[in-house]
Amino acid sequence: MDLNKIPYRKIVDNLYDGLYIVNKERVIQYWNKAAERISGFTAAEVIGKSCADKILTHVDKEGHDLCGGLCPLVFTVTEGQVCEAEVFLHHKEGHRVPVFVRTAPLIGKDNSIIGAVELFTDMSNFKADELRIKELEEMALLDNLTRLANRNHIERELTMRLEESKRFNVRFGIIFLDIDHFKKVNDTYGHDMGDRVLKFVADTLAKNIRPFDLVGRWGGEEFIAIIRNANENVLIELSNRLRMLVEKSYIVLADDKLNVTISIGTTIVRGDDDINSIIKRADELLYQSKRAGRNRLTFG
Repeated sequence: MDLNKIPYRKIVDNLYDGLYIVNKERVIQYWNKAAERISGFTAAEVIGKSCADKILTHVDKEGHDLCGGLCPLVFTVTEGQVCEAEVFLHHKEGHRVPVFVRTAPLIGKDNSIIGAVELFTDMSNFKADELRIKELEEMALLDNLTRLANRNHIERELTMRLEESKRFNVRFGIIFLDIDHFKKVNDTYGHDMGDRVLKFVADTLAKNIRPFDLVGRWGGEEFIAIIRNANENVLIELSNRLRMLVEKSYIVLADDKLNVTISIGTTIVRGDDDINSIIKRADELLYQSKRAGRNRLTFG
């Protein structure tokens, strides 16, 4: 496949969406600048490798690994089908990024399939995140390591949501998350690697909640998400999706992958709640998840 003969290559290289091209064996032949930005992997790092070789390793919203045969590119390369899907790709730094992918076959002169192209759009909220980070920095309400809201900001947000709930009967929920066996990560790999784990967990959470919700670092390896206009089904679905995405996230080591899981307690505000009561209830639910075996959700 002679990519130098592809027309408009300069335009393609500067698309806002990520784009890459594979041959019939799904070996990457081309990787544009947006693919570098969205995934964290440079073209030099991926060209010549299989798209499933510790690169994007897509999972769907149920957590199914797609690279074993369910990948849209597989259907496109083998059947010539144009495919679309919402998936979560693996970023080089470890976290999961929600993307919308579209694939199409590349046809040779003899009308045979010679490869495929995938276009992927980042569905996380970059502009909103940039504004949020800038505002929090100015108010000293940002956690320095994870770049999420810090404990002070979480408490302020909870105060506002509780007042809103009492005045207008607007329900909200909180998701209390804790990284399982985090001390073991620090003891085994060192605190620098522990910080990297905290960052990729934080990024996975931040990029996969709704734009009007808030997630922050409560302290240590604990995080809290405040979910507005939530009912039980919304909270459980979102909590389980975050749990699955963290489980499927990883940092690539020399000969292995480092991944972690989280335990979750989630609850909806009650009429007599204050900050202490709703946090205490979520914390107790979290530790029920821990006692039940970790990497699970308890709602109450």
